[in-house]
Amino acid sequence: MTEPATAEEAPLARPTQRSQAKADRRAALLVAAAGMFAERGFNGVSIEDLGAAAGVSGPAVYRHFPSKQAVLAALLVGVSESLLAGGTSVEEDATDAASALRALIAFHVEFALTEADTIRVQDRDLDALPDAERREVRRLQRRYIEVWMRVLGALHPAVEPEELRLRVQATFGLINSTPHSARVGTAHTAAATVRPVLERMAWSALTSR
Repeated sequence: MTEPATAEEAPLARPTQRSQAKADRRAALLVAAAGMFAERGFNGVSIEDLGAAAGVSGPAVYRHFPSKQAVLAALLVGVSESLLAGGTSVEEDATDAASALRALIAFHVEFALTEADTIRVQDRDLDALPDAERREVRRLQRRYIEVWMRVLGALHPAVEPEELRLRVQATFGLINSTPHSARVGTAHTAAATVRPVLERMAWSALTSR
Protein backbone atom coordinates (compact mmCIF):
# COMPACT_ATOMS: atom_id res chain seq x y z
CA MET A 1 0.00 0.00 0.00
CA THR A 2 1.35 3.43 -0.95
CA GLU A 3 1.81 5.76 1.99
CA PRO A 4 0.77 9.43 1.73
CA ALA A 5 3.48 11.97 1.03
CA THR A 6 5.23 13.34 4.10
CA ALA A 7 5.77 17.01 4.85
CA GLU A 8 9.35 16.68 3.64
CA GLU A 9 8.17 15.27 0.31
CA ALA A 10 5.49 17.90 -0.23
CA PRO A 11 7.78 20.44 -1.99
CA LEU A 12 8.39 17.83 -4.70
CA ALA A 13 4.71 17.83 -5.65
CA ARG A 14 3.58 19.47 -8.86
CA PRO A 15 3.09 23.22 -8.61
CA THR A 16 -0.49 24.38 -8.24
CA GLN A 17 -2.11 26.37 -11.01
CA ARG A 18 -1.82 29.49 -8.85
CA SER A 19 1.87 28.99 -8.04
CA GLN A 20 2.65 28.25 -11.68
CA ALA A 21 0.85 31.40 -12.77
CA LYS A 22 2.87 33.39 -10.24
CA ALA A 23 6.12 31.88 -11.47
CA ASP A 24 5.14 32.61 -15.08
CA ARG A 25 4.32 36.23 -14.22
CA ARG A 26 7.65 36.64 -12.43
CA ALA A 27 9.48 35.22 -15.45
CA ALA A 28 7.55 37.58 -17.75
CA LEU A 29 8.57 40.53 -15.60
CA LEU A 30 12.23 39.54 -15.87
CA VAL A 31 11.99 39.21 -19.65
CA ALA A 32 10.32 42.61 -19.85
CA ALA A 33 12.95 44.09 -17.55
CA ALA A 34 15.82 42.77 -19.67
CA GLY A 35 14.38 44.34 -22.81
CA MET A 36 13.41 47.66 -21.26
CA PHE A 37 16.59 48.11 -19.19
CA ALA A 38 18.63 47.29 -22.30
CA GLU A 39 16.75 49.88 -24.36
CA ARG A 40 16.33 52.70 -21.85
CA GLY A 41 18.76 51.97 -19.03
CA PHE A 42 17.84 51.07 -15.46
CA ASN A 43 17.11 54.67 -14.50
CA GLY A 44 14.89 55.20 -17.53
CA VAL A 45 12.37 52.50 -16.58
CA SER A 46 9.74 52.74 -13.85
CA ILE A 47 7.92 50.02 -11.95
CA GLU A 48 4.79 51.06 -13.84
CA ASP A 49 6.63 50.55 -17.14
CA LEU A 50 7.66 47.04 -16.11
CA GLY A 51 4.16 46.15 -15.02
CA ALA A 52 2.61 47.42 -18.25
CA ALA A 53 5.12 45.46 -20.35
CA ALA A 54 4.27 42.27 -18.46
CA GLY A 55 0.53 42.88 -18.49
CA VAL A 56 0.05 43.85 -14.83
CA SER A 57 -0.38 47.08 -12.91
CA GLY A 58 2.61 48.80 -11.39
CA PRO A 59 1.64 47.93 -7.79
CA ALA A 60 1.20 44.28 -8.79
CA VAL A 61 4.94 44.11 -9.55
CA TYR A 62 5.54 44.37 -5.80
CA ARG A 63 3.89 40.99 -5.33
CA HIS A 64 6.95 39.52 -7.03
CA PHE A 65 9.75 41.99 -6.28
CA PRO A 66 10.08 44.47 -3.39
CA SER A 67 11.75 47.12 -5.56
CA LYS A 68 13.07 47.92 -9.02
CA GLN A 69 16.57 47.16 -7.74
CA ALA A 70 15.32 43.71 -6.73
CA VAL A 71 14.20 43.13 -10.32
CA LEU A 72 17.65 44.07 -11.57
CA ALA A 73 19.28 41.84 -8.94
CA ALA A 74 17.10 38.86 -9.87
CA LEU A 75 17.98 39.38 -13.52
CA LEU A 76 21.76 39.71 -13.14
CA VAL A 77 22.31 37.29 -10.26
CA GLY A 78 20.03 34.80 -11.96
CA VAL A 79 21.87 34.87 -15.27
CA SER A 80 25.23 34.56 -13.48
CA GLU A 81 23.94 31.52 -11.60
CA SER A 82 22.72 29.98 -14.85
CA LEU A 83 26.06 30.51 -16.56
CA LEU A 84 27.98 28.93 -13.69
CA ALA A 85 25.60 25.96 -13.48
CA GLY A 86 25.71 25.42 -17.24
CA GLY A 87 29.48 25.77 -17.48
CA THR A 88 30.00 23.39 -14.57
CA SER A 89 27.71 20.83 -16.18
CA VAL A 90 29.62 21.09 -19.47
CA GLU A 91 32.92 20.56 -17.66
CA GLU A 92 31.63 17.54 -15.77
CA ASP A 93 30.05 15.87 -18.79
CA ALA A 94 32.96 16.24 -21.21
CA THR A 95 35.24 13.30 -21.92
CA ASP A 96 38.39 15.36 -22.57
CA ALA A 97 39.66 18.94 -22.41
CA ALA A 98 39.26 19.68 -26.12
CA SER A 99 35.64 18.56 -26.24
CA ALA A 100 34.96 20.44 -22.99
CA LEU A 101 36.35 23.65 -24.44
CA ARG A 102 34.34 23.32 -27.64
CA ALA A 103 31.21 22.66 -25.59
CA LEU A 104 31.90 25.67 -23.35
CA ILE A 105 32.32 27.87 -26.41
CA ALA A 106 29.06 26.60 -27.91
CA PHE A 107 27.31 27.11 -24.57
CA HIS A 108 28.48 30.69 -24.20
CA VAL A 109 27.77 31.58 -27.82
CA GLU A 110 24.21 30.31 -27.33
CA PHE A 111 23.92 32.49 -24.23
CA ALA A 112 25.21 35.56 -26.06
CA LEU A 113 22.87 35.09 -29.02
CA THR A 114 19.78 34.55 -26.85
CA GLU A 115 20.54 36.92 -23.97
CA ALA A 116 21.91 39.99 -25.74
CA ASP A 117 19.61 42.28 -23.74
CA THR A 118 20.88 40.88 -20.44
CA ILE A 119 24.47 41.38 -21.56
CA ARG A 120 23.74 45.02 -22.36
CA VAL A 121 22.08 45.51 -18.98
CA GLN A 122 25.02 44.04 -17.10
CA ASP A 123 27.53 46.09 -19.06
CA ARG A 124 25.71 49.33 -18.31
CA ASP A 125 23.76 48.89 -15.07
CA LEU A 126 25.74 46.52 -12.84
CA ASP A 127 26.70 49.45 -10.61
CA ALA A 128 23.01 50.13 -9.95
CA LEU A 129 22.84 46.94 -7.88
CA PRO A 130 23.12 47.09 -4.10
CA ASP A 131 26.60 46.22 -2.85
CA ALA A 132 25.74 42.69 -1.70
CA GLU A 133 24.13 41.68 -4.99
CA ARG A 134 26.91 43.27 -7.03
CA ARG A 135 29.50 41.30 -5.05
CA GLU A 136 27.50 38.12 -5.63
CA VAL A 137 27.43 38.70 -9.38
CA ARG A 138 31.20 39.23 -9.34
CA ARG A 139 31.73 36.10 -7.24
CA LEU A 140 29.66 33.97 -9.63
CA GLN A 141 31.46 35.45 -12.62
CA ARG A 142 34.86 34.59 -11.11
CA ARG A 143 33.77 31.02 -10.57
CA TYR A 144 32.51 30.78 -14.15
CA ILE A 145 35.85 32.09 -15.43
CA GLU A 146 37.60 29.49 -13.26
CA VAL A 147 35.63 26.72 -14.98
CA TRP A 148 37.01 27.89 -18.33
CA MET A 149 40.51 28.27 -16.89
CA ARG A 150 40.53 24.70 -15.62
CA VAL A 151 39.47 23.35 -19.00
CA LEU A 152 41.87 25.54 -20.95
CA GLY A 153 44.67 24.77 -18.49
CA ALA A 154 44.15 21.05 -18.99
CA LEU A 155 44.49 21.59 -22.74
CA HIS A 156 47.54 23.87 -22.37
CA PRO A 157 49.22 23.01 -19.05
CA ALA A 158 52.30 25.12 -19.80
CA VAL A 159 50.31 28.37 -19.96
CA GLU A 160 50.43 30.47 -16.78
CA PRO A 161 47.16 31.13 -14.90
CA GLU A 162 47.37 34.87 -15.57
CA GLU A 163 47.42 34.22 -19.30
CA LEU A 164 44.65 31.64 -19.05
CA ARG A 165 42.46 34.22 -17.33
CA LEU A 166 43.32 36.86 -19.92
CA ARG A 167 42.46 34.53 -22.79
CA VAL A 168 39.13 33.59 -21.22
CA GLN A 169 38.12 37.17 -20.45
CA ALA A 170 39.16 38.36 -23.91
CA THR A 171 37.09 35.57 -25.46
CA PHE A 172 34.06 36.60 -23.42
CA GLY A 173 34.53 40.12 -24.73
CA LEU A 174 34.63 38.81 -28.30
CA ILE A 175 31.54 36.64 -27.93
CA ASN A 176 29.49 39.06 -25.85
CA SER A 177 30.05 42.06 -28.12
CA THR A 178 29.25 40.48 -31.47
CA PRO A 179 25.53 39.69 -30.94
CA HIS A 180 24.79 43.43 -30.72
CA SER A 181 25.56 43.69 -34.42
CA ALA A 182 23.83 40.38 -35.16
CA ARG A 183 20.41 41.35 -33.84
CA VAL A 184 19.19 42.38 -37.27
CA GLY A 185 17.93 39.68 -39.57
CA THR A 186 16.25 36.41 -38.77
CA ALA A 187 16.99 33.85 -36.08
CA HIS A 188 17.92 31.44 -38.88
CA THR A 189 20.56 33.89 -40.09
CA ALA A 190 22.08 34.05 -36.61
CA ALA A 191 22.13 30.28 -36.29
CA ALA A 192 23.49 29.67 -39.77
CA THR A 193 26.05 32.47 -39.96
CA VAL A 194 26.88 34.17 -36.68
CA ARG A 195 27.15 31.11 -34.46
CA PRO A 196 29.81 29.19 -36.41
CA VAL A 197 31.86 32.34 -36.96
CA LEU A 198 31.86 33.13 -33.24
CA GLU A 199 32.74 29.55 -32.36
CA ARG A 200 35.69 29.44 -34.78
CA MET A 201 37.01 32.81 -33.63
CA ALA A 202 36.68 31.89 -29.95
CA TRP A 203 38.50 28.58 -30.46
CA SER A 204 41.34 30.33 -32.28
CA ALA A 205 41.65 33.02 -29.62
CA LEU A 206 41.76 30.50 -26.79
CA THR A 207 44.10 27.95 -28.30
CA SER A 208 46.58 30.09 -30.26
CA ARG A 209 50.23 29.42 -29.37
